[in-house]
Amino acid sequence: MFLSELLSPERVLLQRGDSFDKKKALTLLASLLSKGGGAPETELVRVLEEREALQSTGVGEGVAIPHGALANLEQQCAALLIVPDGVEFEAIDDAKVTILFAVVGPKRASGEHLKTLARVSRLLRNGNFRARLLSAKDSASAFKLIADEEAR
Repeated sequence: MFLSELLSPERVLLQRGDSFDKKKALTLLASLLSKGGGAPETELVRVLEEREALQSTGVGEGVAIPHGALANLEQQCAALLIVPDGVEFEAIDDAKVTILFAVVGPKRASGEHLKTLARVSRLLRNGNFRARLLSAKDSASAFKLIADEEAR
């Protein structure tokens, strides 16, 4: 399954000029995930915050991959938050995070969840691609970049 199938243009947000913290970033991601994710925003905030309490999902180079699992979900869902000005996220390299790609899935599908996290990691490992995402003019353009990159 392609990441663009787990996303939708409505679950991509390009947030320019707004300064905010990790908690607000997770809340924005939960709000995006709730648009078609099959779970209420409050439950999604809880699962993302619980995962962050274990260890930051900021993997370095401006990327964070918040994720979690809920028993009542039918399928995986993803959301993308792009913050060119960055968010303090306690990332592994202590740098601000500019690209946050969240994934939630059913608890019973942990293998598929891990494969999805690996796909996100592979996609965002490419510095050129990250730069193109950060310079996207709007959410629809960012979504199209992902779909086009996966089609290669």
